[in-house]
Amino acid sequence: MQRTDTDHEHLARAIDLAQRGLGRVQPNPVVGAVVTKDDVVLGEGWHEQYGGPHAEVNAIAACGGADLRGATIYVSLEPCCHEGKTPPCTDAILAAGISRVVVASDDPTEKAAGRGLGILRDEGVTVDVAGGELAARARLLNQAFRKHARTGRPWVLFKSAMTLDGKVATRTGDSQWISSPQSRELAHRWRSTVDAVVVGIGTALADDPQLTARFEADPPLTRQPRRVVFDSTARLPLDSRLVKMAPEVPLTVVVSRAAPRTATDSLEMAGADVIVATGEHEHARVRSALDQLGASGLGSLLLEGGPRLAGAFLDAGEIDEIRLFLAPIVLGGRAARDPLEGEGAEKISEALRALTLDCERSADDVLIKARLKEW
Repeated sequence: MQRTDTDHEHLARAIDLAQRGLGRVQPNPVVGAVVTKDDVVLGEGWHEQYGGPHAEVNAIAACGGADLRGATIYVSLEPCCHEGKTPPCTDAILAAGISRVVVASDDPTEKAAGRGLGILRDEGVTVDVAGGELAARARLLNQAFRKHARTGRPWVLFKSAMTLDGKVATRTGDSQWISSPQSRELAHRWRSTVDAVVVGIGTALADDPQLTARFEADPPLTRQPRRVVFDSTARLPLDSRLVKMAPEVPLTVVVSRAAPRTATDSLEMAGADVIVATGEHEHARVRSALDQLGASGLGSLLLEGGPRLAGAFLDAGEIDEIRLFLAPIVLGGRAARDPLEGEGAEKISEALRALTLDCERSADDVLIKARLKEW
């Protein structure tokens, strides 16, 4: 694509607009769009909620009926060309008379994958596809959508808080609270952007958590993530907050074949969904569970621990991004818990190396973000 400074500006704006849909449009991707004519912005929009109009339609509507013949639309993701909950965006672009489409990233799903761009070109529309930094930014916004489209499994974000000496709990299991209140609020905001929050039975028994997103959102939250507990023998108490809330906030319990039928039946009667993960090892059962969770429509997970479950996800090769809060405290103790257990690598040369690494302050903590995979 031969890109001008103006193209770069408008496409960057479309990507910024797309971010407004995070946590509100799953399982759809987040998308933003800007319509211009003669270097004047006529309208902009984004995909605001699942089942609602897509970004292109909202941007065209925002033009207020202006003559769009000869106009350009900048879109963060290639326009859809299939009938879903809404009509194809390619139809809306053609009906508006727009003559040029500039796209930041591709749609990897089988029903798209360049088809929409081909339809537009066949109808005489000029199509330009960006590369470089803008394309990378647009792809990173939709990592969950892209991984699910390519593998059928959810994208996994592992979050943890640890001390300066790399511990997440004392030898007695105490972990509340290592990170600051501001960091914990940020973690709640991350919960609101994913399809499910995942913990192991150890964490569920020790903390009796709710695993919901709780913060003041504007606009208010309209959905809560599903709660998922990996609980091989179905020990999750029926009087736990997770189970009590199951009729209002979805709960899935992942068990193994060793789980007693009476226990799984009781969980299902209380409103929980129960799935059976198969495999000889923990990491094999993680893959089995992710296949089933992905097939149910979940595209993104926030993995909150504990260390054993997190280690199994790492051994399975199913952690896509890590976000660690590093708190200014030192714990010590040989029996204190590490953030990731499991089998791990035998040699330094076999260790996973992050593709990107970013650091920022979060109150008194340091937030480290490491992306392990790109989809």
